Amino acid sequence: MRKIVFDTGPIISLALNNLLWLLEPLKKQSKAKFIITDAVKRELIDRPLNIKRFKFEALQTMQYLRSKTIEVVSSSKTDNLTTELLELANHCYKAKGEWIKILQYAEVQSLAYCLLENVDVMVVDERTTRLLIEDSEKLQKILKHKLRTDVSANRDNIKRFHNKVKGIRMIRSVELVVMAYELGLLDKYMPDTDKPKRLLLDSVLWGLKLNGCSVSNREIEQIIKIEKA
Repeated sequence: MRKIVFDTGPIISLALNNLLWLLEPLKKQSKAKFIITDAVKRELIDRPLNIKRFKFEALQTMQYLRSKTIEVVSSSKTDNLTTELLELANHCYKAKGEWIKILQYAEVQSLAYCLLENVDVMVVDERTTRLLIEDSEKLQKILKHKLRTDVSANRDNIKRFHNKVKGIRMIRSVELVVMAYELGLLDKYMPDTDKPKRLLLDSVLWGLKLNGCSVSNREIEQIIKIEKA
């Protein structure tokens, strides 16, 4: 059976938009296992349960673990590779003489699991992870703009990181929701207004964008155009 590994961000994006329920029908449609690592579980459930603001969000996610819509994998065997990848990623860019920490343990552990288990799809909403793999020069420019200072790049480390993870296909919660839209899973929200499909698709895509998914305004318009909404 195929496996699809989720980082923390996409689950949060779906939860904040009351769309976690989409995971069950999407899992059936894809005939794949939906997986998170134990480090991602800690970010989604264990830590939030101790923070009043995020407790209910964690409880919502827990029910999808109980139903096994999402399965947690013990990933102790990924420790060495996770450490190696984290060391590389966080020694790719430097500002004011200091290395910039750009990736966190949980997302890198997910990458390591994908590599060790030959998983070809990972769901990641975080722009930094994808750009480090797909467009490191653009990431350098973004970091420079964000930090408002010169940022140097260690091309050797970037290349080594890229060569290790280049086989992993990355999608976002946006792509999952577009798939759900195409399957008619969102039809119950279709408004009785002018251009209802456009309004529905625009609203759900913007909901994801405003709650952590890295998708540009231009991409949203392109998706709406492609879907002929």
